[in-house]
This record gives sequence, C-alpha cells and structure tokens, in this order.
Amino acid sequence: MQRNPYIFDNAAEAETAERFASLDALYNFRTFRFLETAGIGPGWHCLEVGGGSGAVAAWMADRVGPSGYVLVTDIDPRFMERSPYRGPAHMELRRHDIGADPLPEQAFDLIHARLVLMHVPQRYQALSRLVAALKPRGWLVIEDFDGRVIDRTIPMPDAAAAALFIRVGGALVTLMEERGFEVDWARSLYGKLKAAGLTEVGMEGHVAVCEGGSLGASLDAANFAQVRDEAVAKGLVTDAEIDAVLARLDAPDFAILSLVMFTAWGRRP
Repeated sequence: MQRNPYIFDNAAEAETAERFASLDALYNFRTFRFLETAGIGPGWHCLEVGGGSGAVAAWMADRVGPSGYVLVTDIDPRFMERSPYRGPAHMELRRHDIGADPLPEQAFDLIHARLVLMHVPQRYQALSRLVAALKPRGWLVIEDFDGRVIDRTIPMPDAAAAALFIRVGGALVTLMEERGFEVDWARSLYGKLKAAGLTEVGMEGHVAVCEGGSLGASLDAANFAQVRDEAVAKGLVTDAEIDAVLARLDAPDFAILSLVMFTAWGRRP
C-alpha cells in the first residue's frame, strides 16, 4: 500500500482536531485580511483547497452570498463532512487531490490554499493547475510555513530544552522530506507566482513568540505527538526526548518562535 504523503494524516483525529483549532485561532484573522484585500464579495466563485475545519470556506461562503459559489476540496474530507461550518447551499465539498486531480479552467475569482502545497509532492503541477483554474483577473492566495528561515529558539535560561526542541523539530523535517517536502518552498512562493505569469504579486511573513501552553506551542505539540511513533522507530529521537519536549511546550517558563507563515498572492492577467 502506498504511504500517504501527508504526514499529518486526518485519520489521527484527536491530533488533527487540535491542530485545526489552533490554526484557526492563530491564523484565520490574517487569512481573512488577505482575502478581503483581494476584494471577495457577492457573486464570486471561490475555491478553498484543503478545507481543514471548514472555517475559512464558511467565511468565504458568507462573503459571496447565495449568488456566489464556494468549492471546498480536501484529500480526506472527514472533518468537513461533519463540520459545524457546513450548511450553505452554495458551498460544495469535494474529495480531491490537488496533486493529481483536474480542476475546471478559468472557473474561479479567488483561490486560497493554506498549508497544503508544502505537503504535496507534485506541488509544481498543483500550482500550474491552480493558476489555470483562475478566471482572468482572478486572485490566487497561498500560505505555507517555513521552519528554517529563522532560528526558532529564544535566549532563555534553559538552553538544553531549546536544543532538544530543535532536535525534535529536525526529526519532523526529516520525516517530511522523506515524503517530498521541499524546505525552501514557502520562501520561494513570490518567485513561483511571478514565473507562473501572475501580476500584482506580493508576499509577507508572520512570526510570533509562543509561550509554553499557548496555542502556538500546542500546535507544535500536536505535530510532534502525531509523528512520535515513526520518529522513534527510525531512531531520529527517543520517547524520553519527545516526552521532555512536550512537557516544556506546556510549561509557562518556556518560549519559542512560531514557524514563519509566508502568504503570497498574485492575479491572473
């Protein structure tokens, strides 16, 4: 059986629910700002790639109204299928692999993907597919994490805990790279959108301090917990190291920097 390239498989429902809740609380306000800047409004046809909890798609559906349309896709839509955000008749949910499955061309005024393409081995083909799915003058907004553009540790008295956090984080990156993760993908989005022929291209990054026990720290904890068995089995880290990092991520005297969330946007001519 072929391994799912998405390391944070939605089948791990407890960790996935925690991740979705943290991501919505931490980043939806930024996502909404970028989509509002694109001009989303009544009658627009929108595509949300990787529906997650459904919160962003529901926000889109509210903005476009009954005269508009929102297509939500996900490789594993189990959370969207029972999401409290589902309901509007003009919002459609579809099981879809953006790395392999086709999309209608010139169909959407706005396409958004958050933390999706970084996990798709065929990300270049996926990007071309998204650009082709834009209507003329349609907007594409892509958001992805970069974990190496900055040192995530903060000078704190517990230097050993910071070093261990970096070690466990490195194990996660190693497992992702085995699945086709490209470490420079997020920071290269500006150039990729330019090369795709989009206009009005821009990009910005966001980083914040995450104290132990905060939503940001909980996001890291959920990620580490989900890959724990594989990381330990491959000898990348030990159970004791994972336990120690999870304990520090819950401690109020510990702090790290978040991953950098790069948001890039561009418009089809």
